[in-house]
Amino acid sequence: MMADSATLKIGITCYPSVGGSGILATTLGEELAARGHEIHFISYERPFRLPTESARIHFHPVEINSYGLFKYPDYTLPLSVKLAEVSRDHGLDLIHAHYAVPHATAALLARDMLPEHRRPKVVTTLHGTDTTLLGRDAGYGPAIRHALEAADGVTTVSAFLRAETQRLIGVKRPIEVIHNFFTPRSSSRTRAAVRLELGVADDEFLIFHSSNLRPVKRVDLVLAAFAQIEPRTSKLLILAGGDFKAFKSDVARLDLTDRVIVRENITAIEDYLQAVDLGLFASESESFCLSILEAMAFACPSVSTFVGGIPEVIADGESGMLTPMGDASTLAAAATALLADPARRARLGAAAQLRAREKFSAPIIVERYLSFYREVCGAGTLRDGAGL
Repeated sequence: MMADSATLKIGITCYPSVGGSGILATTLGEELAARGHEIHFISYERPFRLPTESARIHFHPVEINSYGLFKYPDYTLPLSVKLAEVSRDHGLDLIHAHYAVPHATAALLARDMLPEHRRPKVVTTLHGTDTTLLGRDAGYGPAIRHALEAADGVTTVSAFLRAETQRLIGVKRPIEVIHNFFTPRSSSRTRAAVRLELGVADDEFLIFHSSNLRPVKRVDLVLAAFAQIEPRTSKLLILAGGDFKAFKSDVARLDLTDRVIVRENITAIEDYLQAVDLGLFASESESFCLSILEAMAFACPSVSTFVGGIPEVIADGESGMLTPMGDASTLAAAATALLADPARRARLGAAAQLRAREKFSAPIIVERYLSFYREVCGAGTLRDGAGL
């Protein structure tokens, strides 16, 4: 078994764009580097929130070529070659692949390219749609199942996602649940300055929604619910991890043009989170919902649909409120009730902040990842159920 104090050399491959998996992977890498470990990010672009200069963090870009022979550019093979190259040149102990397709598959290829005595262990973390969407697809499901069975260790970000992975993909091997975490940075501006920039008056509530705007996030339902909240008392801030153009017609149809504020691809989310009063989420499926946790860290409670792994994040009625899926009126009613009751909103917010600190903070979650890494590297493999 590897000593707890041993420094690890870890390769991380993830989607670099805005989304929970990329954000978690990036923040995890930063936290591991801060603890003295050597971290190598491998992707087609520098991850969205990765600092340009940071001790013990290295970025290796993957070059993607377009050959006339292929109808579509291939990423899996170039990624696997780069992972093998970085592993060989830097002596990686472990590759942490965030998302099964194509990252876990590429990591396994990279592992098999190297001599046995120089092969890194492969840990795969499932984040959501790699199970709930691609796992249902006959064109992807068998490949995902193989990648999970062949990995040296597998984790999911919620107990819900572990159960779905076992149900949809038929994976029999042990899967460790390690929740997401969030470490807020210091705000660079005051709450008053941010609200002034957004045009929010002192007597107005600022409700917010943050997501990558994919269909599963049901931004249309968020807008429909917000339209039912008293127009003279609130505005909606949308921190968009994508192009908001597709929803502009909904904003106009609901007569929300003067009440909806959109900021796209924001990295300094802390500035905005400390200025909001309530989160509003209407997802039809979620493996965890990092955006809710980010709000919790700033003592901001959320009203959300009761789906997927969200009940593992929000303690319903204690640190936020959960409503049935698909009902804009129920979402609006719950939000209105909290806005009208400042004492209860403050109580839920304080409980949310405490829950974020005690269950989903870096000191807790990063140490769980390190323990898992060491178990994988020291015990050889967790495919046979060791360590669980």
